[in-house]
Amino acid sequence: MVLNSKKGLYLRYKLTLEYDGTPFVGWQVQNNGVSVQQVLEKALLTCTKEQTLVYGTGRTDAGVHALDYVAHFDLKEECDSYKLCASLNALVRPYPIAIKKVERVSDDFHARFSARQRSYIYKIQNTRWPAVLNMNRVWQYSLPLNVDKMNEAASLLLGKHDFSTFRDSQCQAKSPVKTLDEIRLWREEDIIYMRVAARSFLHHQVRNIIGTLTLVGKGKWTRDDFRQALEACDRTKGGPTAPAMGLYFEKVMY
Repeated sequence: MVLNSKKGLYLRYKLTLEYDGTPFVGWQVQNNGVSVQQVLEKALLTCTKEQTLVYGTGRTDAGVHALDYVAHFDLKEECDSYKLCASLNALVRPYPIAIKKVERVSDDFHARFSARQRSYIYKIQNTRWPAVLNMNRVWQYSLPLNVDKMNEAASLLLGKHDFSTFRDSQCQAKSPVKTLDEIRLWREEDIIYMRVAARSFLHHQVRNIIGTLTLVGKGKWTRDDFRQALEACDRTKGGPTAPAMGLYFEKVMY
């Protein structure tokens, strides 16, 4: 329980959810549209009659999806977790958010700061025809891509590096140095997948990595070109930023 001198004892709850990021400006509350956080806080106010902040495990940009996102919030009154989950799923409609689980957790749990590792999946539909059945859920890329060559180049990113080449100019992180625990690409029929895992990421890091890797995949860059771009520590030396629609927050480990 969390002690607040003004309001008394509070109980902490953990949310596990998934969402389609298409209609949202991102996870965090903003002035220019509807966010996932905003919808959840409004739903909680309606069903609990308590004004509470919902803390997410990290920000996601407009259009980015989530498969197993985690958040937490505090309530003064105890609620049945099963009933609260059902109520929230009813109240977030018609927005494409699904709460998978609500559970009580200890007061020292924090959705963001307790995380040990986060992972993302990026999906490219590598076809000449439009992604009509995967609209807003993949990056449709018409030129043939060599996944083996993309994997070879991607392996250079494993470990601790200065990722300035893949960092957005608006990134607020104190340091561009991050440690990438995993990065791999594979193809399943017409879809190319990239999975990356690290404790934390820079703004647009994953999208800038996959955008740059497409230069290798289509034969415009070699593995050595990719290495030189990484070592340049300069965003202008990297490739394009891939669209948000192909990116999925996969899961978080605590």
